[in-house]
Amino acid sequence: MEDKYRGPEDGYPAETARGLSAIAPTYYVTGNHEWAVGGVPALKEILTANGVTVLSNQFVPLERNGDTIVLAGIDDPNGYADQKTPEELAAEVYAACGDPFWILLAHRNNRFARQYSLLGADLVCSGHAHGGIVRLPGTDGLFSHDLDLFPSYTAGLYEENGSVLFVTRGLGNSGPSFRVFNRPEIAVLTLRRAEG
Repeated sequence: MEDKYRGPEDGYPAETARGLSAIAPTYYVTGNHEWAVGGVPALKEILTANGVTVLSNQFVPLERNGDTIVLAGIDDPNGYADQKTPEELAAEVYAACGDPFWILLAHRNNRFARQYSLLGADLVCSGHAHGGIVRLPGTDGLFSHDLDLFPSYTAGLYEENGSVLFVTRGLGNSGPSFRVFNRPEIAVLTLRRAEG
């Protein structure tokens, strides 16, 4: 939503929120750039006023035809030092809902193996890696956005500890970076009930 290198664009969050929420129910979690730019409480108010559900270390049940999925979202680790931890949020999900199918929206793909996959979420949806910025055939990305070589979990589906991660390459880059063999994307995930 924001880019710490370019700064916030006047009216962009409200316009984007209105446009997306007119198409479908829209949910939001913060990323690292929102916290770097500042003004996160005001941004959350703008998004909420324009039809977006902000999941700030919270969860909501989504019901359809008698079935329920829990959608949880955590603020980026760059947020407030005293914010609820992902582990505390997971405990709240289980206390309120038993053992549901649940999806976690968590911006940082690079926390999946050591933290998010251990929470018990069935699916974690992340961004942050922008696809690895530079991709070559047979790699998961040549460079990360932090210029690390051969980063992991940069785009697509991954599985660890019984949890599945989906990382979108997203639409843009932050700062003066570029993409090589790394097309922008808007992803559509379709969930299907297992047979049996």
